Amino acid sequence: MIEGTLINLRPVTRDDLALLDSWANDRDFTSEYNDFGLVPLDAYSQRFADDGMLTERASTLLIVAKDGTIAGDVAYHPAVYGPNAGSRAFNIGISIRAEYRGKGYGSEAQRLLAAYLFTIHPIARVEASTDITNLPEQRALEKAGFTREGVLRKAQWRAGDWHDLVVYSKLRGE
Repeated sequence: MIEGTLINLRPVTRDDLALLDSWANDRDFTSEYNDFGLVPLDAYSQRFADDGMLTERASTLLIVAKDGTIAGDVAYHPAVYGPNAGSRAFNIGISIRAEYRGKGYGSEAQRLLAAYLFTIHPIARVEASTDITNLPEQRALEKAGFTREGVLRKAQWRAGDWHDLVVYSKLRGE
């Protein structure tokens, strides 16, 4: 478990799957910015059965409030910028229940996840991107110590249209 002030991060367990599966198509969880269309109602259970949700290609940790309530999740996967292992970074993402947004849970979760990734991997960079209109997430990333780098124009197909993304990064030592 990764411990913070407001929240902890921990791996998904079998006991979490019914709740997570119930959130698979719930916009209060996915938000409009993570809504990429309907997914199977047992999407989390399927993924957990396949790989336990902790692999080199994609991992998910739960955001758990101090009262034990699951507030959301953070995920990460490698982003490769060259042919060698030294050119690897990690891209992170977050989904958080509506009632936990705007209270510091998301920024703390992303700060803790970046620190964890720097601790266990020989990387120099953790990055995140968000829709150009998602100002609350941009503020959360900045509070977590990420720096805005620029805009990826029409980089994401979602909800029947192309969307611009703002790219943020945090470098080792920042």
